[in-house]
Amino acid sequence: MNRAGWGLIVAVAIGAVVGCAGAPTGQDKPQGDKPPTSSTKVYQSVAEKPVAVEPKLDIGTRRFGHDWPGFLGPTQDSKSAETGIKTDWGKQGLPIVWKCPLGAGYAAPSISNGRLFHFDRYGDQATLTCRKSETGELLWQFSYPTDYEDDYGYSNGPRCCPVVDQERVYIFGPEGMLHCVNSINGKLLWKVNTATQFNVIQNFFGVGSTPVVYHDLLITMIGGSPQNSDRRDFANLQGNGSGIVAFNKYTGEVVYTVSNELASYASPIVRRINDLDYGLAFCRGGLLGFNPRTGEQWFTFPWRARILESVNASNPVVFGDKILITECYGVGTAVLRVKDKAVEVVWSDKDKGRQKSLECHWNTPIYVDGYIYGSSGRHLNTAELRCIEADTGKVCWRNRDFTRSSLLYVDKHFLCLTEDGHLHLFEADKQEYRERARMQLEEWQYPCWAAPVLSHGLLYVRGRDQLVCLELIAKSEK
Repeated sequence: MNRAGWGLIVAVAIGAVVGCAGAPTGQDKPQGDKPPTSSTKVYQSVAEKPVAVEPKLDIGTRRFGHDWPGFLGPTQDSKSAETGIKTDWGKQGLPIVWKCPLGAGYAAPSISNGRLFHFDRYGDQATLTCRKSETGELLWQFSYPTDYEDDYGYSNGPRCCPVVDQERVYIFGPEGMLHCVNSINGKLLWKVNTATQFNVIQNFFGVGSTPVVYHDLLITMIGGSPQNSDRRDFANLQGNGSGIVAFNKYTGEVVYTVSNELASYASPIVRRINDLDYGLAFCRGGLLGFNPRTGEQWFTFPWRARILESVNASNPVVFGDKILITECYGVGTAVLRVKDKAVEVVWSDKDKGRQKSLECHWNTPIYVDGYIYGSSGRHLNTAELRCIEADTGKVCWRNRDFTRSSLLYVDKHFLCLTEDGHLHLFEADKQEYRERARMQLEEWQYPCWAAPVLSHGLLYVRGRDQLVCLELIAKSEK
């Protein structure tokens, strides 16, 4: 198996950060074994000894824009409603606000109420770190022991980004530990060992599907198997009804379980379609549709390549009454229409041979005004950026100057981060690729698999072991 081609199936694994205010000091070196230090007193087990932090919930000062509380932002589609971005970056690129090293892992930061949360691994400790999002100042840390080892030699750190819900923040480690921590002081509220409770057999790259908060529920892809299942016979693993598990977000108690599906690296989402809330999960075997309130299963749509070592990693993309699902190992993309709690095929790549419309790997494509923009291709050296017509699959344009990339849509433009550390800004134009700006920093070392994060005008971009905070929208302009 070509590991360069795997490209890490961490659709959920979207960047982690370990930060300090301003440029790094001499003691701030890229870390994999030790957590960052700070003049602020930090406790390794804040569940036992609370950290003194500012008591108010919102400590931010940039009073425009919005938070980015979980995977792919507030609407789970990597689209931002903020405006006034800088489109002329000059030779130096966007101004750096702060930057810092991070630990092992692929998890993106999340931002809420002036706090930035990142989830990394240092030695044998999985660590959730809370910082001031505008300066990188360390506030508190919460750690727990982990012994996860990746079967394919990738990072042993977290894949899932933190999920913030006001005074609670949820983390889901690659070994299957699910924790709920107080977002203001770092105190442990509850935890569940999903691997033991649901008998989860380790997936290719461990746990990598970020949960989603829906009302009083934390909807989580689990994918457990019956007792006495043989890990060595992964090809024949069966489910035990825990494909999706909804926990009470306040207590961690199980509210419902649904589906025999095994877990993938896409994250569950909830979308309003035809005046009804749909829970959607692109699981290992295909798309699952269910009632997010009760767990009632509404439909399944099988969609997976035939080869064993294939995974589904891109989130479903919903537009109107249609859902797009995409993968890169054989079947490509399908667009489905939702009607009466069922789906029908609008168009599909399944029988197109090599002329498929779109084959996204670990990135989630983005829908804008009737068109889908995304990075298509399984391997680093064959990927290209594409724009396709959403209702037909017609390829409108392609740009072969890119490796595999992640996109963020904001203010009629796309930010595109390539896995080798180039950041591009181009217009959302269905006719051709129109670039406005680009930059690269030495901190963005391969693999840059985390999609960019934008909150209150600040752009957070991570490389292998560094995070950089840039100013995309000036504070004085708002």
